[in-house]
Amino acid sequence: MITAIQQFHYQAFGLTIGSEIPLPELMPATTRDSRPDVEIKFADLSEAWNEGVSAKTYFTVDGDDIRFAVPGTVLYRIRGGGEIAIHPLEGADERVVRLYLLGSCMGALLLQRGILPLHGSAVVIDGAAYAFVGESGAGKSTLAAAFAKRGYPLLSDDVIALTLGSPDDGMDLPQPVVMPAYPQQKLWQESLEQLGMARDRYSPLYREVAKFAVPVSASYCGEQAPLKGIFELLPSASSTGVEIAPIGKLERLPLIGTHTYRNFLIPQLGLAAWHFARSARLATQTDVYRVSRPLHPFSAPEMVDRILQTVCEGVEAR
Repeated sequence: MITAIQQFHYQAFGLTIGSEIPLPELMPATTRDSRPDVEIKFADLSEAWNEGVSAKTYFTVDGDDIRFAVPGTVLYRIRGGGEIAIHPLEGADERVVRLYLLGSCMGALLLQRGILPLHGSAVVIDGAAYAFVGESGAGKSTLAAAFAKRGYPLLSDDVIALTLGSPDDGMDLPQPVVMPAYPQQKLWQESLEQLGMARDRYSPLYREVAKFAVPVSASYCGEQAPLKGIFELLPSASSTGVEIAPIGKLERLPLIGTHTYRNFLIPQLGLAAWHFARSARLATQTDVYRVSRPLHPFSAPEMVDRILQTVCEGVEAR
């Protein structure tokens, strides 16, 4: 069982975080506000789940409260975009508690705060952010790791926090901005092997899983960057090589909706109109491409080359 010992101070996704649980994945806060943007604390949430939980991981929404259960492991409550309460169950693996806290819980909290979360990875190329989105297993993290090996730093892995702003909130930004997440990737064993990275240097995300936590402090960008492009990864058994094609503006809206992190929460939170407006703005301000690649052989190095070529051609065309 995890117990509270002290208050830890971090920064991630452009937010300051005060936490009763140590989060070694995150960057220490450069300043300590009297009240951080997000407070993470322990709480007894058993009454919130007094009817028990299903056999599946699931969410419920009640106003500005989002409740999330990982059955047999931990209960969470995400409240008002500023608080995450944690109730670890007996025998909970701390790594699993942190994994869902920094993934699903933070994604839900970003939605509550009006920050658009995309499901993917983002890297910095010549001072601008480029996002890789796709379904689970599409190779988003692997591609970002391949870029990092070429010297292009990581901004975010798994959850991409996008700030667009609007005249109503005093943040009428000229273009979307990606906020830095934290210096760690999650890579499957197969990806490590294909990238020539020794598995024994990294720790599994949790017991009995062949996915590893990969620190990337040496190749991490801790500064926000303007988003200039989105690449949707589409692995296909029928593809014979890497192909990149621009996506028209009408097709971009459903693509952004599909790849919004935990998008099933949007209607439950009453954010459909907000999400449509943000997606439409993103679709008009950002270049969007589809990258088709074969399932085999390993094509991440070729994808890096082709994407860099596309980025260069896009810059020259502006």
